[in-house]
Amino acid sequence: MRSGERSTYMPDSIATAYVQIEPTFGGIAQKLKGGMAPAANAAGKDAGGSFGQGFASVIGGATKAAVGVIAGAAAAGAGAVTGLTKSATAAFGEYEQLVGGVDTLFGDASSKVQENAAKAFATAGMSANEYMSNVTAFSASLLQSLGGDTAKAADVADMAMRDMSDNANKMGSSMESITMAYQGFAKGQYQLLDNLKLGYGGTKTEMLRLLQDAEKISGVKYDMSNLNDVYEAIHVIQTEMGITGTTAKEAASTLEGSFASMGAAWQNVVTSLGSGENLGANIDTFVQTAEQYISNLIPVIEQSIGGISQLIEGL
Repeated sequence: MRSGERSTYMPDSIATAYVQIEPTFGGIAQKLKGGMAPAANAAGKDAGGSFGQGFASVIGGATKAAVGVIAGAAAAGAGAVTGLTKSATAAFGEYEQLVGGVDTLFGDASSKVQENAAKAFATAGMSANEYMSNVTAFSASLLQSLGGDTAKAADVADMAMRDMSDNANKMGSSMESITMAYQGFAKGQYQLLDNLKLGYGGTKTEMLRLLQDAEKISGVKYDMSNLNDVYEAIHVIQTEMGITGTTAKEAASTLEGSFASMGAAWQNVVTSLGSGENLGANIDTFVQTAEQYISNLIPVIEQSIGGISQLIEGL
């Protein structure tokens, strides 16, 4: 598609996205109201009828305000469309470059990497662009360690991306510091091993100790000069420590995890606006993640309202 055609199409893509997403706002509003109203009513009864009416009114106003903000953002005027068009242009331009890099590195297995990238909102808490950007940073060394086996490299790269995200979620490290550590391993540098907070210092000796500990668990001999072995050994240690799978679990069950998943899904929508490709599927995914986030949010609101009620009674 020529660039001129893309710039003409994007406003239509944005309009299409709005038409598909907008009907869900009513459902989100109902979920918020349905979840908050019982707790607000209970708080009103506990704290007194008159206060309860006022309190419920405040909660109702807050709900309407929240829904209004969401709907207002989606229905913003030409200025917002212009800003979104610029974001879509930049995101799609980055996407094209990243896909080109993945094609070059993985060849026939490129589609596999792209499929993993599309699911990364749930498995790694990041957008497809973020996923591919990180993967391409270490995959040349990974492919070399696997003798050029692109299919195997795609699987190991996905395992490494999940492990990185799981570590960040479970151990509280920044994703940036973990990414730097993994990229360092690809260069035979181990100074940042302690960034993973697995109980190993940032030295070559400590990396060797990690591989030896992993061997005791799995029965597999790991070679520190082989990047695949290093990533596999880290995976064994993190699985033993109960870290593996944290991101996927949190995306479904926790407030922070589901919010991160929703944000990543939205970034995929923005990228799709640049071409229209996979737009419908990405919108559906975003709506699903938004609904999951609201489902996780309602119990927190209910608990907060209940706590406020107890505080008022105590006062």
